[in-house]
Amino acid sequence: MSRTLRLLITGGGTGGHTYPALTTLSAVQRRQVPHDVLWVGTASGLEARITSENGIPFKAITTGKLRRRPNLKELGTNIADVFRIPIGVFQAVGHAARYLPDVVLSTGGYVAVPIGVAAKLIRRPLVMHEQTTVVGLANRILARLATRIALSHESSLDYLPASARAKAVVTGNPIRPELLQGNRAAAYDLFGLTFEVPLIYVTGGAQGSKQINTLIAEILPRLLPHAQIVHQCGPAWIDQMRAVPLPPDLGDRYHPVPYVGGELADLFAAADVVISRSGAGTVSELTAIGKPSVLIPLIPTGGDEQRKNAGYLASAGAGRALLEPHPTGDQLLAELMPLLADPGLRQAMGQEAGKLGRVDAADALCDVLLDAASHGSRP
Repeated sequence: MSRTLRLLITGGGTGGHTYPALTTLSAVQRRQVPHDVLWVGTASGLEARITSENGIPFKAITTGKLRRRPNLKELGTNIADVFRIPIGVFQAVGHAARYLPDVVLSTGGYVAVPIGVAAKLIRRPLVMHEQTTVVGLANRILARLATRIALSHESSLDYLPASARAKAVVTGNPIRPELLQGNRAAAYDLFGLTFEVPLIYVTGGAQGSKQINTLIAEILPRLLPHAQIVHQCGPAWIDQMRAVPLPPDLGDRYHPVPYVGGELADLFAAADVVISRSGAGTVSELTAIGKPSVLIPLIPTGGDEQRKNAGYLASAGAGRALLEPHPTGDQLLAELMPLLADPGLRQAMGQEAGKLGRVDAADALCDVLLDAASHGSRP
């Protein structure tokens, strides 16, 4: 575009919605497209902190989440949220009308619905991006309003309203480019690892996972003869995991850490197998780097999306998955041991994962954005 692109971004609440938008904005910047940007989100969501850290102009709006099957405890919150939603739409229309964007990028979360409605009311093109294999309630609403729909997975087409499928394109889910540039040797040096046995990287997310941590603690004595482990267990769990009894001659093969930051790319490069949840961002990262995994989905999640993500990888031979609600340590070991014993099996699984990955997803979504902006609002 010859003139300055005015881009309005909405989406957030979690990293799964926030980071794809941030990565796509970085793709716009890499192309040196002259642009202004405004991000609209909630004051309490991750997007408020991320925009502040990156110097991105930010406006907060009120929003609410409608729970389709609220229990008695949630009923009062649901009623309150019914009244918050129109307030959020009113605020969103105000921000959008004052900013007058050339295009709106929505990456999901309930904050995206008011801005999507606002884009329709002021006749501005809306590009909606879906990260999961399923399509959440918020995005099923927005799909009817969107100018273009960007999907992370081909299978997501089946979850769209029939009238919206013609507007859809599969771009993949943008991941941070630095995750593709990991240095295996750097991870081995940092953690003092050995080349004698395969490396497992275990993560339950930034705060850790009680379920995953408990399973790992249970099987460590049986696992350490066959593997070494870097375990991102969460700050609240680090003391407990350091206190797990280990075989005296194998204790140096277990490396619990509270949090993994800039070293994540190196750990991904070094890991022979990853044990993790199966959120949309994690699945996109594992497939982009082509890494074999054993997935333990968080159950329940909205639309049971983590279990569907894990099943999607497992059915493609791109990972293994424990899909029952309460997996045991024995079941986790049963999935791990064949992978640890067979480098060829790990390589084949990594190749299948790589076939599902899209390392160019941010650029593909950037193309959709720029095209929508150049053509203006469509019916």
